[in-house]
Amino acid sequence: MASLSSLFDPELLRRYDTPGPRYTSYPTAPQFSPGFQEADLREMAAITNGDPIPRPLSLYLHIPFCTSPCFYCGCNRIITRDTARGAAYLTRLYREVAMTSALFDRDRDVEQVHFGGGTPNFLSPAQIAEVMDVLRRQFSFAPASRLDCSIELDPRFITPDEVGELAAAGFNRASLGVQDFDPDVQRAVNRIQSVEQTLAIIEACRTHGLQSVNVDLIYGLPKQSLEGFSRTLDITLEARPDRLAIYSYAHLPSMFRPQQRINADDLPSPEVKLGLLQCAIDKLGEAGYVYIGMDHFALPGDSLALAQQRADLHRNFMGYTTHAESDLLGLGVSAISHIGPSFSQNPRDLGSWEQAIDQGHLPVWRGMRLEEDDVIRADVIQRLMCDGALDYRDLGRRHVIDFTAYFADALAHLRPLEDDGLVELAPDGLRATSHGRLLLRIIAMCFDRYLPTAAASTPRFSRTV
Repeated sequence: MASLSSLFDPELLRRYDTPGPRYTSYPTAPQFSPGFQEADLREMAAITNGDPIPRPLSLYLHIPFCTSPCFYCGCNRIITRDTARGAAYLTRLYREVAMTSALFDRDRDVEQVHFGGGTPNFLSPAQIAEVMDVLRRQFSFAPASRLDCSIELDPRFITPDEVGELAAAGFNRASLGVQDFDPDVQRAVNRIQSVEQTLAIIEACRTHGLQSVNVDLIYGLPKQSLEGFSRTLDITLEARPDRLAIYSYAHLPSMFRPQQRINADDLPSPEVKLGLLQCAIDKLGEAGYVYIGMDHFALPGDSLALAQQRADLHRNFMGYTTHAESDLLGLGVSAISHIGPSFSQNPRDLGSWEQAIDQGHLPVWRGMRLEEDDVIRADVIQRLMCDGALDYRDLGRRHVIDFTAYFADALAHLRPLEDDGLVELAPDGLRATSHGRLLLRIIAMCFDRYLPTAAASTPRFSRTV
């Protein structure tokens, strides 16, 4: 595998730094329609129950509450210090779990559980353990050797002992939000978080036997400098997390109201932002991490890196995952499901979600049934985002198509990218070059038939760098 330093070409990154989808799904969420409703989800669950080999399930639970706003945040969250709101939320969440679990045959094992937010540890460890107990009663869980249970943690609001309680409840993976340790940056984004707090929680995760710890950092935040971000990287790498996600800050204040409190004059220039990315890539390469794709890095022995080597890595709304063959079931406000050839999303506002639950309905707001072309393109984009390469013959056999004829237009769109050294095209396949691996979204966009319409009607995508 090429060194991480070979990924970075500043001239190419500047040229291709345009808005584009992140491809946690294809088609992307702007294509979802309110025409897809509860009856459609029930039908798709029944269809997938009839598969000759039962597909396992992945569960995503959205906990929307945070005690204070981080100004950079674009997540669906509710700011409150009233912990009683968590208990009320769980009451309805359990009803949704009961209604939803009834749709799926008991021979479909749950192999993955992920708590996201918001701040999942807004709930107490006892409440989180109760949620896990409810899930275990309503679904069939796979044996521990095949089960990944992960949770996003804010280190400011959890103690090392509470990490032990989460481990006892069955969690074996954790993701910690850090973003930046520089005090000036933390003040600018309203997230004051000490190094000591963060390192103590990482150590507690290891002490209590969690298999994997991920740390999230963000480059492009207000007040960031090369010196300060370099120091953040050094502190983080000293703790040796199994995975790192190095996200690009997307400043979209018209979409995300908290970002309106960020002074745009404090944002680093495009040149400095590129320098922050280069700093991260250089330091992670020196520390022995490998590039998974789309901002994600991992140690060579991590399960993501091993899955990538086996070419069975998968990408969905939870990010990169090793559970490629599972159906994703989203629970809670705004959560998204991917059941068979369909997507469905719960209401983004708490009131609408609560109303649906109180009326005894599955809270489906919108979604989409995938046509055959959607399924084919989704597979192509999935392999690009996970492998950085396509095997035309393999994809042709899988979907009974002549790949080069079917995708003649897409391959023509790739020619300028080939000229710029982002991709290598051959008669039987294509491969992203080392420079193209940081621009996989650009390569994937060539296969997206919805993109011209989506870009014109909903200019909501973050920039690719």
